[in-house]
Amino acid sequence: MNENLAYKKKTVYEKASKDTVKAAFEYAEDYKKYLDGGKTEREALKLSVAMAEAHGFREYRIGDKISAGDKLYYNNRGKNLFVFSVGTESINDGIRITAAHIDAPRIDLKQCPLYEDGGMGFFKTHYYGGIRKYQWVATPLALHGVIALQSGKVLEINIGEDESDPLFYINDLLPHLGREQAKLPLAEGIKGEQLNVLLGSIPDGEENSVKMNILSILNEKYGICEEDFLSAELCVVPAAKARDVGFDRSLIGAYGHDDRVCAYPALTALLESTDSAHTLMCILADKEETGSDGPTGMQCDLMLDIIDELAKNLGGNSAAIRANSKCLSADVSAAYDPNFPDVFEKQNTPLLCCGAVFTKFTGSGGKSSTNDANAEYIGWLRSILARDGVVWQAGELGKVDCGGGGTVAKYISKHNIETIDLGVPVISMHAPYEVISKVDLYEAFRAIRAFYKY
Repeated sequence: MNENLAYKKKTVYEKASKDTVKAAFEYAEDYKKYLDGGKTEREALKLSVAMAEAHGFREYRIGDKISAGDKLYYNNRGKNLFVFSVGTESINDGIRITAAHIDAPRIDLKQCPLYEDGGMGFFKTHYYGGIRKYQWVATPLALHGVIALQSGKVLEINIGEDESDPLFYINDLLPHLGREQAKLPLAEGIKGEQLNVLLGSIPDGEENSVKMNILSILNEKYGICEEDFLSAELCVVPAAKARDVGFDRSLIGAYGHDDRVCAYPALTALLESTDSAHTLMCILADKEETGSDGPTGMQCDLMLDIIDELAKNLGGNSAAIRANSKCLSADVSAAYDPNFPDVFEKQNTPLLCCGAVFTKFTGSGGKSSTNDANAEYIGWLRSILARDGVVWQAGELGKVDCGGGGTVAKYISKHNIETIDLGVPVISMHAPYEVISKVDLYEAFRAIRAFYKY
C-alpha cells in the first residue's frame, strides 16, 4: 500500500528541523514582550510603529507622494495601522495584503463610572467583545487607556502592570451564599451589571467619602476631575504576564493571543520582506471583536483609499489592483481540546503543534455570513508553502451546528480581493488567559513570509 496516497497531520516537531524548532522558541521571546507591552489596541499600535520605524519605515499621510521602494506606515487614530512597502513590479499586479486585529475581549468603563456603595468605591463597566463573564471575577486586573482632557491634552493610563502598582478586582459571591447562583446557567451566573471594578475603601470624612477620596487621589496624580471620564477610553485587562506553560515550555499562556498572535507574525514577516518585488501591506485593525465597525475597523473604506492613492501615484488602476491582490485574513482558530471533545469534529479541527491553520470558511449554521476561499487560491498557497517547507493544516471552528464565528475576511473579499483566513490554534479562546504553541506561532510567521515572497 502506498502511504503517500493518504493525508495525515503531523506535528511541527515531526516535520521540521531542529533548527526551525529552536528558531520558534527564540521568536517566541520577543512575541511575549509584545503581548505584555500591548494589552490594548492603542498600546499594540505604538509598539508596532516603533518596530516599523526601527526598520526604516516613515509615517505617511493621505495625499503624500508615493514612489517605488518607499517603506511607509499610516497611523489611523492611534488604533488602526497600515504598514506597506512599495515594490518594483507594476502596482497593477496587485498587493500582498495581511489583515489582523489588535483589539481583544476586555471590560470597558462606562462614561460615568465612579460610584460608592457598602463602604467601597467602584467603576461601572460594559464588557467589550465575546467574554464569558464568570471568568473575569476574582482575578487580578490592570487599568489601561487614555483620558482626553478639555484642554486637548491626552493622558495615558497604565496601572497594575508594575509590581509596585495596585491591582484592581471584580467581586465574586462566596460559595457559602451562592447556592441560588450555582443553579443558574453558566452564562447567567455573573451578569453584566455585576462586573463592577473594586477601587478602594478609605473614607475622607465627607458624605460619599470613599468616592471623594478616590477622586482626590486621581486629581493629585493626574490632575483630573470626575467630568473627565466623559472623554476617556479606559478598560480593565488581566494583569498577568505572558509566561511559558508546561514542563517542556512549549506553550505560551497570555492575555490577548486573539489576535495579536496573528498580528505579530504578519508585521514581523513584512518587516523582513521589504526586498520583495511585490507591494506588501500589513493592516492591524481595531473593533473586530465588536463587528469591525467605525473608522478604525475593517468595514471602514480606508483600505480602498490607500489603494486609490497607490494607483494615483504609481500609474495604476484601482480596480485592476484589487482584482490582482491576494490577502491573508490573519485570525486565530479554536484548537481541538480533549477536555471538551463534544463540540469538535476532530478530523477537521486544528490540532496544537501541527502548524499554522488555513480556514477556508467561517460563519455559522450552513456557512452563513462568511468569506469562502476558492480552490484555486488554496492550491496556489499550497504550492508556495511547500517551497519553503512550511507546516500547516486545515481547520474549521467546531462542529457544524455548535456555533461558529467570523473574521475580517468577508470585509476584504467583497472588494474583489482573493482572501482566506490563516492563523494559529488557540486553547481557551476569549478567556482572560489563553494558550498557544510556540511552533504554531512560528509556522504562521513562516507562512506569511512565504506569502509575501512568492
